[in-house]
Amino acid sequence: ARHPGLIRKFGGHAMAAGLTLAERDFAVFQALFDAEVGSLLGPDDLHGILHSDGKLEPHELTLELAEMLRLAGPWGQHFPEPLFDGRFVVVNQRVVGEAHLKLSVRPPATEITFDAIYFGAAAGIGDISGREVQLAYRVDANEFRGVRSVQLVVEHLVE
Repeated sequence: ARHPGLIRKFGGHAMAAGLTLAERDFAVFQALFDAEVGSLLGPDDLHGILHSDGKLEPHELTLELAEMLRLAGPWGQHFPEPLFDGRFVVVNQRVVGEAHLKLSVRPPATEITFDAIYFGAAAGIGDISGREVQLAYRVDANEFRGVRSVQLVVEHLVE
């Protein structure tokens, strides 16, 4: 809107877009795009800093909490879904869908296990079974074969 005629065609939605522009306009577009993105990003965005809503105790990781969080949305840009963190022991792991890491984790000093999924992480993580890790995760409800259970959606993992 600030540079009429620069973009010939565009489409998409708030989180994804496609566009067409003349090759001769690419350098101008690149500079304008960089300036716009720079005005919207803060230092945390540029340095990969995650902000956590804190630790949840094992008894707090329930389907009820997952449903409450789902209903509290919609979550989105500038209003992120709550992110929690904590230490967990990886009971086992396996690759699903070629790129995702499916984990079974338990808080240390407990026998309570939770399913976790780390999308797109299968290639970057070796065998961590039996190891204690720090997770940044979102709480979700998963349904598999008619059974609903708590699932941790891992955003970040550190050994």
